[in-house]
Amino acid sequence: MGSKDKMKKEKPLEKMTSKELTVIALEIPEIIGVHGMNKPELISAIKKARGITEDAPKKSDTSVREIKKKISSVKTQHQAAIETKDKKMAAIFRRRISRLKKKTRRAA
Repeated sequence: MGSKDKMKKEKPLEKMTSKELTVIALEIPEIIGVHGMNKPELISAIKKARGITEDAPKKSDTSVREIKKKISSVKTQHQAAIETKDKKMAAIFRRRISRLKKKTRRAA
């Protein structure tokens, strides 16, 4: 029965609270100034001490120019839906344009 507790997996560092990370960091003698660190600093320090490499955030494949081309094509579809008085499709295209604009802001 007791072996199940030992086999219990540790949850990922990103899912832990800062208090849990502080307790883990205090057990590692290589990390100094644990109480003054915030959550992202604790995560990176623990990963560095354990030898875990941090993956760089993935950049989106699409460029701003490609997204803007999509926006212009969706705008023409939006105009066509307005001219045919199809309110449902016009609303759908308007939302698509909005989402694509948000993507351009994030990609920039």
